[in-house]
Amino acid sequence: MQLRIVHTTVFSYEGKALASYNQARMTPLTAPGQIVVHTRVQVSPTPWSASYRDYFGTEVTTFEVLDPHDTMTITATSTVHTERAPAPLPALSWEDLSDPGISDRWTEYLELPDLVAPPEEVVAQARELAASSSRPAEAARAMCEFVHREVSYIPGTTITTTPAAEAWEQRAGVCQDMAHLALGGLRSMGIPARYVSGYLHPLADAAIGETVAGESHAWIEWWDDGWHAYDPTNDLEPGDRWVVVATGRDYLDVRPLHGIYSGSATSSMRVQVDITRLA
Repeated sequence: MQLRIVHTTVFSYEGKALASYNQARMTPLTAPGQIVVHTRVQVSPTPWSASYRDYFGTEVTTFEVLDPHDTMTITATSTVHTERAPAPLPALSWEDLSDPGISDRWTEYLELPDLVAPPEEVVAQARELAASSSRPAEAARAMCEFVHREVSYIPGTTITTTPAAEAWEQRAGVCQDMAHLALGGLRSMGIPARYVSGYLHPLADAAIGETVAGESHAWIEWWDDGWHAYDPTNDLEPGDRWVVVATGRDYLDVRPLHGIYSGSATSSMRVQVDITRLA
């Protein structure tokens, strides 16, 4: 499948912003299952900009707008070809996970910071799943299904800094909350797992040439002699409609846009994602 993605963010200010310094993680990755054909990040007013790859391998565009402005628009346009192979069979045993070659290598994906730290009920469920599963991959899949079953997808019930424990308490959240809860469950079992951000074309039978309102989306990957992806929000293995932009320990490592500015208060922020299937 070939997709064109246009991700637009518009900031408006009550008066003038005097200067703005930002990092954008809005460029898809070329990785197994997807090839980036074209990508561009445009900013208005025209900034000074540079790019680099961060510790996790994500393409980061940094930019500074040093002229006073009352609006700022960031538009990331990408064309991506996706062709994901079926997931391989489980490879690692529970004993394999305790090997330093895995536990030390992926130690950052075993930590439980505040955004990911699971409540006791989720930890107890993780222990039950680990005890009843012959392999880590089986337990990981069951944990994702558990989160999907127990937490309702209700936009507006959380914000980007809501801890997983709070989303669990209200049994409601969005994709990032379900990803954080699943990560907490997997890591509490000793399974290295990382947060994935990107885009999702919402239509399984998308018509070629039709532009639709897409989604910024989040899912997870766990280590099983290679990264194995799963989307707990939709209870599916990601296919060709999923486009990877960034990976990290949790949402804070993959924020699409992050920065500071001086001047008047922000009056509004508008985000729009348009996705077109090209082939």
